[in-house]
Amino acid sequence: MPETPLPGCFALVPCAGMGARAGASLPKQYVQIAGKAMVAHTLEALSRVPRLAETLVVLAPQDVLFEAAVSGFKGPRCRVARCGGATRAETVANGLAVLASHGARPHDWVLVQDAARCLVRPQWVERLIDACWNDPVGGLLALPLADTLKQERAGRAAATLARDGMWAAQTPQMFRLGLLTEALASAGAAVTDEAGAVEALGHAPLLVPGELENFKLTHPGDFDLAQRLLRTPS
Repeated sequence: MPETPLPGCFALVPCAGMGARAGASLPKQYVQIAGKAMVAHTLEALSRVPRLAETLVVLAPQDVLFEAAVSGFKGPRCRVARCGGATRAETVANGLAVLASHGARPHDWVLVQDAARCLVRPQWVERLIDACWNDPVGGLLALPLADTLKQERAGRAAATLARDGMWAAQTPQMFRLGLLTEALASAGAAVTDEAGAVEALGHAPLLVPGELENFKLTHPGDFDLAQRLLRTPS
């Protein structure tokens, strides 16, 4: 029997959202941070991961800002598709279909990376690839929770939740293209991350320790913090 070719590795960046919670006048992925659009920092980090054969950015169909905001995103390892959906899950599913149409195979790995985690570093991506490469399911960067968790009701703390065994999910999240396609089709639009869709199929993704700096820029204060961190020599 012929051997199955070694898997490839692709990055997929859903970049079709509006980021309303950020309070910006344009989609948050294009807000300038330390001299560059947020998504430009994210894509620059991914470009320095040699094992990524290609990075696909999935934009909203009406997006007219990307090329001007990220003028350096060019070359054989760079692809853009304007097929974003109404939800993150739909955007990622549409992106997986684009990868498949351009030759990605079901057993190839896909790393889904938030555009808004613009402090991601190549070595953290490499850590995830190393940990998941021979795993039967795949996994994600995540952090064990250190803070006490409170359940809110009407603006007040109504209960304290146990944090034992609780992790905060980050990205990238790394799964086989075939498995992730099936998971998203089965889970529907309500899932908030790829690992949740895979879990719904009965699988247990690997938790790979991430870094505190790999936070998702969501609220206005996050942008100031990210700017300070990006301007601090590492």
